[in-house]
Amino acid sequence: MKLRDENKIARIYKATLKLVKATGLSGVTMQAVAKEAKIATGTLYIYFQNKETLIASLFQACIKNSQGSFFKNYDAKAPFKVGFHTIWLNVLHHRLLRFEESLFIEQAFHSPYIDEQIKVEAKKMFEPLKELLARGKKEHLVKDVDNFWLTAFMIGSINEISRRVNYYNKKLNPEVIDLNFQLCWDGIKA
Repeated sequence: MKLRDENKIARIYKATLKLVKATGLSGVTMQAVAKEAKIATGTLYIYFQNKETLIASLFQACIKNSQGSFFKNYDAKAPFKVGFHTIWLNVLHHRLLRFEESLFIEQAFHSPYIDEQIKVEAKKMFEPLKELLARGKKEHLVKDVDNFWLTAFMIGSINEISRRVNYYNKKLNPEVIDLNFQLCWDGIKA
């Protein structure tokens, strides 16, 4: 049996992300992915049985990348605001550097290609943030609001920042990043 070529898989994933950004998830075909990845369509089917398995596999790879980035250098024992700032910056930088992955995750999560078990696993990615927010509420540092809404507020603002940077070619500098963090902080602090 021939070993899987990880470089080829990376090209397939990159091609899929590019196509999802350009056409949306529903516009992606196996033939288009193969063409964009510069491989034969038959070769693509050796790696992925169909579009569903490709999307599910790419989704899991993107979630793994996200989780590794979101909590990099995060110390659960650090003061609340320091920890929150670390996670906020990590999520922002990840969304900016891997914008196509972020778009893909958002579309794939709400599609029929991702089964419920994978969605449950993906949601676990935010456990450290949920624990931090629970601590912040216990310490009366953030509003006593369901973590679902606090997370939606935080991630929603970051997603919009990354969209504006990418779609409107806006530039971020440290002052603008700090301003946006402060806006988010002001929105959740007690």
